[in-house]
Amino acid sequence: MNWLYLLALLGSIAGMVILDARFKVALFRRALSTVLMVGFGVAALIIVDLYAIEHAIFVRGESPYLLGIWLTPHIPLEEPIFLAFLGYCTLVIYGLLNRWVETRRGREGLAPKESASEVQA
Repeated sequence: MNWLYLLALLGSIAGMVILDARFKVALFRRALSTVLMVGFGVAALIIVDLYAIEHAIFVRGESPYLLGIWLTPHIPLEEPIFLAFLGYCTLVIYGLLNRWVETRRGREGLAPKESASEVQA
């Protein structure tokens, strides 16, 4: 059972990839930007984790669902994978909501909002 959490994370990421592939809102629209944003997000949140661990805000908990591979004494292997899922999920949800708003604007006969790239051109 010690692989269950990792399997759930990977399954959740696969679900996000399927949504993204269908609607092309993050990785399948701007691959480099998505990878950079998720990477920076993971790095920033790992720094926050390390700070919180150092100040005893976060403590190491034991779980039968973790693999037991620790990157640091308090950060399991699953942590950066979870943080990557969190960042990617946020980008996909933002993209889907943005598409939904633009679709509603089109149906209501409103002019689509100008993007920053169109304004600069």
